[in-house]
Amino acid sequence: MSTKSSNAAEQLYALIANEEDARVCKDIPDEACREVPRNFFLILASNVLTKLGDLLISPKTVLAWLLSAVGAPALVAWLVPIRESGSMVPQMVIAAWVRRKPIRKWFWTLGSVGQAISVVAMAASIWFFDGYIAGGGVIAALVFFSLARGFCSVSMKDVQGKCIPKTRRGRLSGLATTIGGSITVVLTVLLFWDRGEPGLTFYALLLLLAATLWMIAGFLFANIQEHHGETGGGGNAMTEAVKSLSLLRDDAPFRHFVITRALLLCSALASPYFVVLAQKQADNGWLLGVFLLASSLASSVSASVWGWMADTSSRRVMIRGAAIASSACLLVGAVALFTDEQAGSVWFYPLAFFILSIAHAGVRLGRKTYLVDMAGGNKRTDYTAVSNTVIGFLLLVTGGFTALISMISDVAVILTLGLMGMAGTVSALRLKEVTDD
Repeated sequence: MSTKSSNAAEQLYALIANEEDARVCKDIPDEACREVPRNFFLILASNVLTKLGDLLISPKTVLAWLLSAVGAPALVAWLVPIRESGSMVPQMVIAAWVRRKPIRKWFWTLGSVGQAISVVAMAASIWFFDGYIAGGGVIAALVFFSLARGFCSVSMKDVQGKCIPKTRRGRLSGLATTIGGSITVVLTVLLFWDRGEPGLTFYALLLLLAATLWMIAGFLFANIQEHHGETGGGGNAMTEAVKSLSLLRDDAPFRHFVITRALLLCSALASPYFVVLAQKQADNGWLLGVFLLASSLASSVSASVWGWMADTSSRRVMIRGAAIASSACLLVGAVALFTDEQAGSVWFYPLAFFILSIAHAGVRLGRKTYLVDMAGGNKRTDYTAVSNTVIGFLLLVTGGFTALISMISDVAVILTLGLMGMAGTVSALRLKEVTDD
């Protein structure tokens, strides 16, 4: 980066970060502190590009449509579990490998390139094949995509913890989500609004565009100036992974955090059921566009606010997000339970979905910032891997449990998740503060 560009980055960073405290870099080395502005914007740009890529291959919209279009609708049920849990479950093994290396940005770059290759494979599957051969190709590529994403998840928190000061990490994540959400709003309108039923070529090009975004993100991340960190775990990766599970037994604060995070899954699992209730009330095609816009707008208007708040207290962000999410679930459940399906405005469920999305952004950003702030060195990598692996398994279990409840009633699922969120709020209240003012 040229001197002129470097100065511009430092000035913009000073404006965004409100850099006045000379002790702001007290938890990272001085040599790393000098590179903070440059690294801040490289991480920011990489995150924004990958968030846009996530929109273009959303398993809830794009991939689900693709499997139905190529004649493999029975495989749709596997999309979300593989996408969410596939990147979490193997993370203890990945972390045992990652922590042996003093420089870890290359794992994120490798993961980003791997995701790009996976998405290209999806595009090739639907272009050259049809039926369950094409669908199986998409599912196989999604498995590889999720594994590659696991490398990104483990390494991102560690690189961010080494390169960005403790009181600036929340606003970095919040700003990335806000920018990504704002661009998503525009893309949603341009790509999906009033276009009828797009053809296969349109979706194949979307996948290739997403792959390009991940390649660019990987290139940008490779240019981060990361200094050497702690190394360890020279044994077999699986052995080290099993040893890492002892954290749940021996580290009480971490165990409490994992329990809290598990209870806060309600904010992610409830969203599809809001859409189901809306479809029962008014089965209009434009409602899908409204929900997509609601999700994007919620991220763009709330993430930066949550990020700034997380730099003061990530614990309080988790509490507030959980309280809003559980309240939204209980309100929607009560309205659906005590009124008939045609009661109320058609805008009620999209509005509730918007509020839930704001709450989910807070829960997600708060727990990410809390995890990075509560640990240092190799422990940060272990915390991330163990937490994500456990949550990956619990996500599958909870998803199966809610699927069983949905056989009785979608409203019962929402009310159950609302109660689960209330328990998560109480659990978050008992977490200790880890953010230094």
